[in-house]
Amino acid sequence: MIKQFIEDANFEDTGFSYTMSLISGKHKMVILYCLMEYKVVRFNELKRYLKNISDKTLSTNLKELESDRLIIRTEYPQIPPKVEYSLSDRGKSLMDVLDQLCVWGEKNRLV
Repeated sequence: MIKQFIEDANFEDTGFSYTMSLISGKHKMVILYCLMEYKVVRFNELKRYLKNISDKTLSTNLKELESDRLIIRTEYPQIPPKVEYSLSDRGKSLMDVLDQLCVWGEKNRLV
């Protein structure tokens, strides 16, 4: 598998490259992990979990994750407006990968 990966003349066509394009960036994996942990989360809750993130950055990341069909945005027609985010089935299928990243990090953390 690694040999094929290294020899592949067009890195952009690999599964690894595609997966990284979906979750790259400072916040996307954390957003996904929050949604895995808490199931359904509102915008301001996510903002609290992520600490130092601007509204614009969070909004942009959520829109990208939604357009990649990794999360579901549910808007309720009420006043004040209520919007909730949750993992889609496609997003849930990525959680084993993210969980393994956490396991690896715990086992290999340099103290």
